Amino acid sequence: MARILLLEDDPGTATEITLELTTSGYTVTHCVRIADALAAATTDLMDLLIVDRQLPDGEGLDMITQLRAEGRRIPALVLSALGSLDDRVRGLRAGGDDYLAKPFALVELMARVEALLRRPNETRDTRLIIGPLDLDLLAGTATRAGRALDLLPRELKLLDYLVRRTGRIVTRSMLLQDVWGYTFEPNSNVVDVHMGRLRRKIDAEGEAQLIHNVRGRGYVFDVPL
Repeated sequence: MARILLLEDDPGTATEITLELTTSGYTVTHCVRIADALAAATTDLMDLLIVDRQLPDGEGLDMITQLRAEGRRIPALVLSALGSLDDRVRGLRAGGDDYLAKPFALVELMARVEALLRRPNETRDTRLIIGPLDLDLLAGTATRAGRALDLLPRELKLLDYLVRRTGRIVTRSMLLQDVWGYTFEPNSNVVDVHMGRLRRKIDAEGEAQLIHNVRGRGYVFDVPL
């Protein structure tokens, strides 16, 4: 399920939103300060940002602007008691993808979250950095701890898919459908062959294994602490 970063300093509002999101199956990281939210957004792979504007350490829109300047395209829903037309326009021009004025109904918040998460992956980050891995999807390159990985386009796409689902089990059926575009399961070991080749390229001798088999279920990408 999607990972959502919530930047909200009001305890009551944060509790209500977090409960609604987690009840719907989302994983929520809650921050009160912009500095903490920036750290979370740049070290963890988030699928959506929910950002309040008026925060103890500044303006939430500044965080969105900074992320956009770094090339991070994580969809962002702006929340604010500032609900005038000018405020909404400023929020969208700062890089927000949607704007919801307070007070709001949780059912509307959830509808907007679902709509943003349905948008094509082109709105997502094209630069992924997690642990020792650095993927630049626009350049078509990947490195591990500074070591260039000689990945074929399909291998890069496969690694991108796994990294975006860090810590979650990915089945062979998911990979066949989303990476290869198959609507049926071919009678072959195409996934296992590509996965074996990818693992040999990203794990040099002495390095911790990043992709793990989950017996009878599929694979999981994880970065050791």
